Amino acid sequence: MDLDLGQLRALAAVVDAGTLEAGARQLHVTTSAVSQRLRALEQATGRVLLVRSRPVRPTSSGEEVLRLARQVSLLVADAAAALGQDTGDGAAGAGPARPPVLPLAVNADSLATWVLPALAHLAGPEAEVCLDLRREDQAHTARLLRDGTVVGAITADAVAVPGCSVRPLGAMRYLAVATPEVAGRWSDDRGSAPVVVFDRDDDLQDAWLAARAAAGERLDPPRHHVPASVDFSEAVRLGWGWALLPQAHAAADLEAGRLVLLDEAPVDVPLFWQQWKLRSPALDAVAAALASAARTALVQPPSP
Repeated sequence: MDLDLGQLRALAAVVDAGTLEAGARQLHVTTSAVSQRLRALEQATGRVLLVRSRPVRPTSSGEEVLRLARQVSLLVADAAAALGQDTGDGAAGAGPARPPVLPLAVNADSLATWVLPALAHLAGPEAEVCLDLRREDQAHTARLLRDGTVVGAITADAVAVPGCSVRPLGAMRYLAVATPEVAGRWSDDRGSAPVVVFDRDDDLQDAWLAARAAAGERLDPPRHHVPASVDFSEAVRLGWGWALLPQAHAAADLEAGRLVLLDEAPVDVPLFWQQWKLRSPALDAVAAALASAARTALVQPPSP
């Protein structure tokens, strides 16, 4: 199977942008040129690679080729940076080497607490990489690795995605908290107290309730959905209900008495870093930065 680099770039650009037109603008070519490249790529692979919906999405075969496209793009960018040359991604004219673009999946609480400072030295004025961060719940970030959307992910999955390596980072510590008013009003009936959850994928609060429910008891409290980490914490501070907050977000309010603990026992959610098995200086630099920051930002297992 002989695949053209321009065709692979067209596939990745269209999936990222969502439409052929937007993908063409990203590559600085015409929509017709992108369409021709995609047809040629499908002919070369003998498979339909894209569902032409809005936004477009890769088929199962398209996910396999998309992974290849991102791997090749990353390796080309690394080589171009090492040689001080432009990546030649379709833009008119030549220019200095541009840093590789790394799509990464990060859970919201890590993004709001420790990940941005960890990567600041890579993304600053002398940027070594361009980071395309995709926010996703840690229980679902591995899916983005499998379908080729990202090249690395912070995930709750300790089992490596095929073609990826995995390393433990530590655990994000959560505390069950509420305002003193909320805690006092529902002190004898926590199962009925309103709860704040991040989004429809957030089952952390339900798991906490289930672990404390009487045998056979099904708890379904009123719930508020607040899908942004800072606003999520603010909703709890304003008395919307109780929730499990990252320790970093709750510590100051607990010390000041604005929040109280519903349970002394913390909830630790183990996090792992998974990335494609590529010899990429840019990707390895991201992995090293995250591992270094995690040693102090996350709860580490006791030394043997």
